[in-house]
Amino acid sequence: MSAVLPSRIAKLNRLRCSIFQTIYNPTGIRTGAKYLRARLRGPSMMDYYPVEMNLSKIARRYPELEVTDEDEEQRFQDIEDRKKRGKGAPKKARTKEEGRRSQRRR
Repeated sequence: MSAVLPSRIAKLNRLRCSIFQTIYNPTGIRTGAKYLRARLRGPSMMDYYPVEMNLSKIARRYPELEVTDEDEEQRFQDIEDRKKRGKGAPKKARTKEEGRRSQRRR
């Protein structure tokens, strides 16, 4: 009984890889092929969660319905009331110099 030469085994492995469409990797280097072959998770996760529709999206998509979001209207009214009392957000600085001056005053 004769021993099979390593070169013949390597050729057989290369042929087997070409037949079964696998990667020929005689040195056994890690390639990450397992993860690259795996099915992507993103599409199935996107299908799992339903599309979230809120009132503002519906109003933007269908302006002819003239839908108003009462919570948003109330928020705008509260902001306006705070500004009248002087409790609103400060105005943004137009330049870096103005921003530095307001910080020095503190």
